[in-house]
Amino acid sequence: MNKEQCFQLGYVAKVHGLRGEIVVVLDADYPEDYEDLEHLFLEQKGRLVPFFLEHFVLQPGNKALAKFEELDRIEQVEHLVGSEVYLPLSELPELDDDQYYYHELIGFEVEDEIKGLLGPVEIIYDLETQDLLGVKHQNKEVLIPIQDGIIQKVDKAAKKVYCRLPEGLLDIYLED
Repeated sequence: MNKEQCFQLGYVAKVHGLRGEIVVVLDADYPEDYEDLEHLFLEQKGRLVPFFLEHFVLQPGNKALAKFEELDRIEQVEHLVGSEVYLPLSELPELDDDQYYYHELIGFEVEDEIKGLLGPVEIIYDLETQDLLGVKHQNKEVLIPIQDGIIQKVDKAAKKVYCRLPEGLLDIYLED
């Protein structure tokens, strides 16, 4: 399994107790969609390694208490703290037609209602303060906030993102 076939579900925040349990912080709008997991992939030295779950119990605050099979002591899981947690893309819940996952937008063309076609989405920046589309426009990267009012509509069939850029946003990136 490689990262291109997966999405990041969260990360291992800390060890819990002495019997090999860990706390996983989930980056999910609906954590309950993941309460019946049988396995997780953890990034270890640049590779995704499967870990089979003994239990995965949801906690308040988008967290889960996880226990892996055959890891029964704190010493066996301490090195996992900080590891990113992944699942295969096939584990993503189905969305309605008007909903989308950010990773689906890679390669979509971005069109502003005034400036017209800007270019393709090349990367999604998932930052603590806000999420951004990294769009290639006139050989420069333009960062567009993923916010209501800016992103007007996503047409998955046409592979287009329609937006209304704040005045002056493009100018910041096009200045020399």
